[in-house]
Amino acid sequence: MGKSQSKLSAEDLAELQKNTYFDKKELQQWYKGFLKDCPSGQLNQEEFARIYKQFFPFGNPKQFAEYVFKVFDKDKSGTIEFREFIGALSITSRGKLDEKLEWAFQLYDINNDGFITYDEMLQIVQSIYDMTGEMVKLPPDEDTAQKRVDKIFALMDLDKNHQLDFNEFKEGSKKDPTIVQALSLYDGLV
Repeated sequence: MGKSQSKLSAEDLAELQKNTYFDKKELQQWYKGFLKDCPSGQLNQEEFARIYKQFFPFGNPKQFAEYVFKVFDKDKSGTIEFREFIGALSITSRGKLDEKLEWAFQLYDINNDGFITYDEMLQIVQSIYDMTGEMVKLPPDEDTAQKRVDKIFALMDLDKNHQLDFNEFKEGSKKDPTIVQALSLYDGLV
């Protein structure tokens, strides 16, 4: 599916129906839109960041878009093909809570070592703050990225080792609904 075709093959369509939360008609519509935006059938990091900029014109989404791009680009080819795009979109928009949390964990675990360090969380949260700019009014205990990450780690880092494994992240996210709500940021951004 790397090369651009005007229609999904019957095999690709069947596979995507099986592996995503989209039906045949939705997949065909998404594919048509994807090819309209990416005639080559591939989305590169620069184009991906440009899409984010349209949604956040008053902030700087470049860094956050880069982090999200890396999670979408499953095969690490440097481009997002339709299969990768629709798979990520399926999870972030319609996936079960545990699937969404697994996806978010991959986003925050920048170096892919199976842990989210304080610094990794700070980098992601700072990139979100940079992206939203002044659009979102935050409470005083979350008005800086560092305060927000301090609050998250106080809630989630149960063994106080300054890093979160998936279980700590998952259980902490269920206690703090804003973590899960933040996942809706991804809906419609791509």
